[in-house]
Amino acid sequence: MSSQKTVTVTPPNFPLNGKVAPPGSKSITNRALLLAALAKGTSRLSGALKSDDTRHMSVALRQMGVVIDEPDDVTFVVTGQGQLQLPKQPLFLGNAGTAMRFLTAAVATVQGTVVLDGDTYMHKRPIGPLLETLGQNGIQVDSPSGCPPVTVHGTGRVHARRFEIDGGLSSQYVSALLMLAACGEKPIEVALTGKDIGARGYVDLTLDCMRAFGAQVEVVDDSTWRVAPTGYSAHDYQIEPDASAATYLWAAEVLTGGKIDLGVAPQDFTQPDAKAQAVIAQFPNMQSIVVGSQMQDAIPTLAVLAAFNNTPVRFTELANLRVKECDRVQALHDGLNEIRPGLAHIEGDDLLVASDPTLAGSSCNASIDTHADHRIAMCFALAGLKISGIRIQDPDCVGKTYPEYWNALGSLGVQLSY
Repeated sequence: MSSQKTVTVTPPNFPLNGKVAPPGSKSITNRALLLAALAKGTSRLSGALKSDDTRHMSVALRQMGVVIDEPDDVTFVVTGQGQLQLPKQPLFLGNAGTAMRFLTAAVATVQGTVVLDGDTYMHKRPIGPLLETLGQNGIQVDSPSGCPPVTVHGTGRVHARRFEIDGGLSSQYVSALLMLAACGEKPIEVALTGKDIGARGYVDLTLDCMRAFGAQVEVVDDSTWRVAPTGYSAHDYQIEPDASAATYLWAAEVLTGGKIDLGVAPQDFTQPDAKAQAVIAQFPNMQSIVVGSQMQDAIPTLAVLAAFNNTPVRFTELANLRVKECDRVQALHDGLNEIRPGLAHIEGDDLLVASDPTLAGSSCNASIDTHADHRIAMCFALAGLKISGIRIQDPDCVGKTYPEYWNALGSLGVQLSY
C-alpha cells in the first residue's frame, strides 16, 4: 500500500530563517464546506485548504447536487439548495476522517440510501458510536464491522430529539451530530454520555462555524448542547491557517535556532493544536509530561522534538491517536526506535521518549514507515533536520493536508533527496 518512493532530508547545519504561509485549516475547511453545502444560496470560503481530505469532501458534496467552484488555490464558492440530493454512486472518502464522520451524519437528511466508503486504512477506523446514536434516533444505518463502509438509509427528515454520544474516542462524532442537529424538524439536544471528550476544542470550532452559518446553539451545561431547527444560511467565511501544519514549522525553528515567519501569531489561532506552541517554546527543556488528548495532531511533532530534549518526556492520554490514519502511538515508537533502539517505548497508551541531545549531528540508517500517514511523514522530517541518514517512505502522503510541505522546507534551504 505504501509507495516505494522515499525522501531523505539533509541536515541544514544552519538556522532556518524565512517566511512560510501554512495552508488553510483542514478541520475548518471541511466543516465550512459541509455547512455551506447544507445552506441555501452561495457561500465564498476564503483561505481554504486544497488537499486530499478537502477534495474528498468537495467531490462527495458535488455528487449530492452541490455546485462548488474553485476560482483559485485557496477559495471554494459553494452553492447549495438547502437539501443534499441522493448521489448516483457510493461516496468514496479515501482516508479523510472528518469527511467520513461528518457526512455519515449529514446524509441522514437525504431521501434514499447512501453508501459511504474509503480506502483500506479507513476500513480500520471506528465509527460505531456515531452509528449507534443515529440508529437510536430512527436513522437506519448499516456497518457490519463497526468501521466503514457505512450504509445510511435517509428519509429526508431528522425526527431526533436527543442524540447521546460517548465522545471519548473521537470529538468528530460529537461535531457530526451537532452539525446535523440544526437540520432537525424540532430542537435537538446533543449530550455526552462519558466525562471525556477527545479534543473538546474541535467541538468549539464546530460551534463557531455553525453559528457563522446561522445556527442557534445553546450550551445547556458542560456536556449538553441544544440546537435550534434553523438549518443553515449561506455565508462568506474566512478560514484561518492550519495550526497542526504550523507545529512543524515552529519545531523546525527551535531545532535549528532559526526564525520562521508564518504570517500569523500563535495566539491568533483558534484550533486546539496551537496549544503545542507553548510546549515547543520550552525546548530543549520541555516539560516531563505532555497530555495529548486536547492537541492530538500535534503530538507527533512534539514526540520527535522530545528526542532532542535535555530530559525524557512522557506523552499521556493518547488513546485517540491509535485510531487516526494509523496507530500513531505505535508508528512514533517504531520510527524513533528505527533512529536509535531504545529511544521510545510504550506503556499502555503512553509514549515515553528517552531524549538525548547528543543525537543532533549524529548519523543513522533509518527507513521510516509512514503507514501512508501524513503526520508521521512530516514529523520525522524534523528529525532529519538534525540527524543524517533518515529516509521517509511515501513522502507524497503529505498531500492529505499539506501538499506543499516539502516545498516549504526547500524554500527555507533544506536539501531533499528523492
